[in-house]
Amino acid sequence: MRLTQATNYSIRVLLYCAVNPDRPSRVADIAATFDMSETHLFKILKVLVDHKFIETIRGRHGGLKLGRPADEIKLGDVIAATEESFQMAECFSEEGRKDCPLILSCEYNRVLREALGAFFAVLDRYTVADIAKDRSMLRGALGIDDLLHPALASA
Repeated sequence: MRLTQATNYSIRVLLYCAVNPDRPSRVADIAATFDMSETHLFKILKVLVDHKFIETIRGRHGGLKLGRPADEIKLGDVIAATEESFQMAECFSEEGRKDCPLILSCEYNRVLREALGAFFAVLDRYTVADIAKDRSMLRGALGIDDLLHPALASA
């Protein structure tokens, strides 16, 4: 199984906002940091806003911030919201079940569902706060300037 680019960028956006909690994060800065177009970023943000992971702030000093505390945003919830499908095999879908001659005797579907459940069980143990622990190192890697906000330099 492979997560989509949209999911990867969604986690990056949440990390960016998590390490920059004291001021709104600008769309232009996030797009530049991750070398993506603002148009593409807006598509990703729509899902994050719809699921209340991100909140938008309008106006001249507006931008983005986390929609709730980072320690309340489970990675499993983000991935479930941003991925289109978790059909790991044809037999996960109704149509695939109809086409499979083994559906009544095969345990493959059950095993894959169990594996998917384990995948989400691990992801649900972690939050955005957990992966944003080293805030100062992440801020440096993301190019977020602490000089403009000296109070953040000690974080």
